[in-house]
Amino acid sequence: MNVRHLTFRLLQVFTAVVRTGSVSEAARQLHLTQPTVSQQLRRLTEAVGEPLLHSGHGRLTTTEAGRELYRASREVLSRFEDFEDYLAALRGGERGRFSIALVNTAQYVLPRLLGPFSQAFPEIDVTLHIGNRRQMLTRFERQDDDLYVFSHPPSLAHALAGRFLRNPLVVVAPHTHRFAERNQVAMSELLEERFLLREPGSATRMLFESWLQEHGLSLGPTLQMASNEAIRVGVAAGMGLAVLSEHVLPPEHPDLVILPVRDLPIESHWQFIVRRDRRLPHAALGFLRFASGHLDECVEPHFVANELEGLLARLAI
Repeated sequence: MNVRHLTFRLLQVFTAVVRTGSVSEAARQLHLTQPTVSQQLRRLTEAVGEPLLHSGHGRLTTTEAGRELYRASREVLSRFEDFEDYLAALRGGERGRFSIALVNTAQYVLPRLLGPFSQAFPEIDVTLHIGNRRQMLTRFERQDDDLYVFSHPPSLAHALAGRFLRNPLVVVAPHTHRFAERNQVAMSELLEERFLLREPGSATRMLFESWLQEHGLSLGPTLQMASNEAIRVGVAAGMGLAVLSEHVLPPEHPDLVILPVRDLPIESHWQFIVRRDRRLPHAALGFLRFASGHLDECVEPHFVANELEGLLARLAI
């Protein structure tokens, strides 16, 4: 490989194509023509001397050499983006950028932190990517973002984690449910009723099924639904019961009731995840420091489980 033939523009084009899986979409995002992007890819392939991409099922994917180049490209580009932020800080500006990927349920929580943070640091650009657990794990493996929020984190071999908030899982029912006035209910009394569930792989579903297995119980009829909001509406309409994060429920929910099920809530925690092999921008570090110092002001105290000082200490090593 002739390193002198590599340019930042070639690396930017390549990472955009890998991230989108499409020459046309990369061209659109970079404000270039498709022929220009294709030409840049040919130049990069010639400079490396190995195939970098192959096409399959209508999407471009990386070869082994392409994956290694993508990781190296992300590291190089990230370091220079961080250098730009550093120069801005030296010039006295509180500005920068970072991105956060979070699973669907966390969208009910994170704005409580991001709102005050954005007011305090209006020149910092924050990009949010929200999706199901499978989609967020894909972003994590591709190193697409700076921070990740999971309640059931991925393998931490290449990452650091810091808890910041309790995420209790409770059984919800329509307010007209026969057990709505009971002081305590056994889960075994509910399992003949239909439960509304998220897709397989959802952290809430995995934790619920694991809890059932630990207690020697199994579900009866179920119905899979695409979102927490759809499940909440379905429960209110009498379609069945559900296990949901308390954060999904609005402050006032007269159409729903939390059943007092023995041994519940199922305890889980929201965690910030940082990859060890990705340089964290100053702005992202600033957000973690802000979250660590202001959690008590932004969310109800009984939800707070602030272990971010430990995460920040490890990032400083």
